[in-house]
Amino acid sequence: MTERQRVVVIGGGFAGFTAARSLSKSARGAIEIVLINPTDYFLYLPLLPEVAAGILDPRKVAISLSGHSRGIRHLLATVASIDAGARRIVCVDSEGNRRDLGYDRLVIAVGSVNKLLPIPGVAEHAHGFRSLAEALYLRDHLIRQIELADVTSDPEERRARCTFVVVGAGYTGTEVAAQGQLLTLDTVRQRGGLRGQSVRWVLVDLAPRILPELDQRLSDIAHRTLAERGMEIRTGTSVAEATSEGVRLSDGETVPTRSLIWCVGVRPDPLVESLGLPTEKGRLLVDEYLNVPGHREIFACGDAAAVPDLTRPGHYTAMTAQHATRQGKQVARNIAASYGHGERRPYRHNDLGFVVDLGGAEAAANPLGIPLSGVVAKAVTRGYHLLAIPGGRARIAGNWLLDALLPRQTVQLDLVHGSEVPLAVQEGARDGGPR
Repeated sequence: MTERQRVVVIGGGFAGFTAARSLSKSARGAIEIVLINPTDYFLYLPLLPEVAAGILDPRKVAISLSGHSRGIRHLLATVASIDAGARRIVCVDSEGNRRDLGYDRLVIAVGSVNKLLPIPGVAEHAHGFRSLAEALYLRDHLIRQIELADVTSDPEERRARCTFVVVGAGYTGTEVAAQGQLLTLDTVRQRGGLRGQSVRWVLVDLAPRILPELDQRLSDIAHRTLAERGMEIRTGTSVAEATSEGVRLSDGETVPTRSLIWCVGVRPDPLVESLGLPTEKGRLLVDEYLNVPGHREIFACGDAAAVPDLTRPGHYTAMTAQHATRQGKQVARNIAASYGHGERRPYRHNDLGFVVDLGGAEAAANPLGIPLSGVVAKAVTRGYHLLAIPGGRARIAGNWLLDALLPRQTVQLDLVHGSEVPLAVQEGARDGGPR
């Protein structure tokens, strides 16, 4: 009896999760598929700001790998090293046990981690936003600052605790600021001692406008919506220094605050550069078939891969959830083709547009290039997420309905402490930023 070929997929984000599921459906047990991921769930990152805002239960955006990946062997571990020559992987499980695993085909979809800049104090005082733990910590932190502001007799401390700075005005930063602002306003309204107290939110980015990934019209809509809500938007500006007492901006202003939220962007997982294979800005170079040149048995996709953009010669595809999901499907097809099932094809994409949730009844979207805003954009945004997430749709819709009908609960859960989510050493994040 011939032993089954083994395909190992590293990473359970948008790219890896999709690749493993798609390959399992087409293989129907003909090959062994092993998915290596440090958690037992696929995290739907686009809805993470709503977890931080207390709108969604965290379990709603954590999709069980075992429940939605039948026919796939899930290995709960982190990859320590890959020997491409010997086709061997060494991984470490949550209890520190090492395991050696061979492969016949390998899919590298390890995703990305927080991008840090060499700015004094950021690693020590900023809060990242790439995981469930970070979202839960941020929610508690925002509520805690309002509660501490309510009990202090020092007006300067009260103002600082009611001031929040978000660095990075891309999709994640803009949505975190929009949702976080509404959460803190709700919390202030419930604290009698803070009647009349202003809540200051500052959104900072070096880019000339917020949401630079979107066209100018949608960027302007988002800017106007947030500005009308009272948010300060500082474009062409960055952080020069962070301390426990505040943030000094590159324009010279010092903002007293206890809350610096870091959403500058992501970088490919460091595992990629440890492979000794050609990279482009930390991303593993692949051809249009998502193959690593010189290693026909190795594929890469998602944030970890520099995939040629055939619609824009000379460029690589962006690090987005849309690309990660589509590349995962194409990897599965091309692996099946390598076993004689179907024909391998190059990765080529068509832009479906993007959506950004601005909190409340506001959003901005451009499905198929049609610019939308307000309630209509909000409906499109939520409809898109319900279609894109692989499970739990009824539960998510139920949370949205309850949020629309009932007051938001503003209590700390105290499940995650700051020392458990240090910004400088985050690993194993998932693929997928912009939609």
